[in-house]
Amino acid sequence: MSAKTGFFLHPASPLHDTGWGHPEHQGRLRSLASTVGKDLLTLHGHVEQMPEGDADVDDLLRVHTQEHVDTVRDACLRARAGQTLLSLDEDTKVSSASWEAAVGSAGTAIAAARAIVEGTIANGFVATRPPGHHATPSRAMGFCLFNSIAVVARWLQAHGYAERVLIVDWDVHHGNGTHDAFYQDPTVFFLSLHQSPHYPGTGAEDETGDGEGEGFTLNVPLAAGTPAAEYRIRFEQAVEEATNRLAPDFVLVSAGFDVMAGDPLGGQMLEPEDLHRMTRHLMDVASVCDGRILHLLEGGYDPKRLGEGTVAVIRALAGLPVA
Repeated sequence: MSAKTGFFLHPASPLHDTGWGHPEHQGRLRSLASTVGKDLLTLHGHVEQMPEGDADVDDLLRVHTQEHVDTVRDACLRARAGQTLLSLDEDTKVSSASWEAAVGSAGTAIAAARAIVEGTIANGFVATRPPGHHATPSRAMGFCLFNSIAVVARWLQAHGYAERVLIVDWDVHHGNGTHDAFYQDPTVFFLSLHQSPHYPGTGAEDETGDGEGEGFTLNVPLAAGTPAAEYRIRFEQAVEEATNRLAPDFVLVSAGFDVMAGDPLGGQMLEPEDLHRMTRHLMDVASVCDGRILHLLEGGYDPKRLGEGTVAVIRALAGLPVA
């Protein structure tokens, strides 16, 4: 029997508490898990829930500074000791479970990548929480503590599973942390399609890399309200440009569901069927690396829509129709 799609969720991720008034609240993963659960009849035999993993500090330090790791850990310990929420900045909060959630998400993403390269699963989706793509090597920001997708890319390279990694980020916000981590690196191509102007104000079209990394960053700023058909055309053109520049050994996707129509922190027009088609397109691209593709959850702040979009992506990964 052919390998299945893996679905991963660390048990600490739903416990990361930012407060119910925060956009990145605990209800996001509850809705996601509930919606995936309701689709189990269709997914049965095609998708398998997989065990979680945990990262160690060395995994984090391939991307982040020791000072950053210590700052996050100290804040989480203080939140636990006081049984309260603490703010790292005006947007980014931690609670008693946040360290386990952040390290667990990074580690579970590594576990998913390992399962793919070992052939246990064909591809995967990791419901990472907190999200990661705004976390720079030295700073937590934008709801993000550690940059899970960057940690996975470096883990793949450190263990000899991939020399060249393509990261595609379709979150409505520019993945500035991932951008910064690989801006001078010709072995990781970072492609971001994002709304502009929008938070965090980075990701200009002329930011294409620096030094040896020149030409290995591609930013595609898009106006709010870009029609879905136009978005998909721009997406496919950008993916073609990226893969012409770097033939990947592994494809990682920052899957931000705030790019869907109606998201309270976005302004784009995509529907679940668009994300399904985009995922299938990336799977075709990943055929050059034996289908090695892994999606990690980033944004998505309408819980119902987040669930619908996630199911569409998982169905695409599993070779199933969108509905």
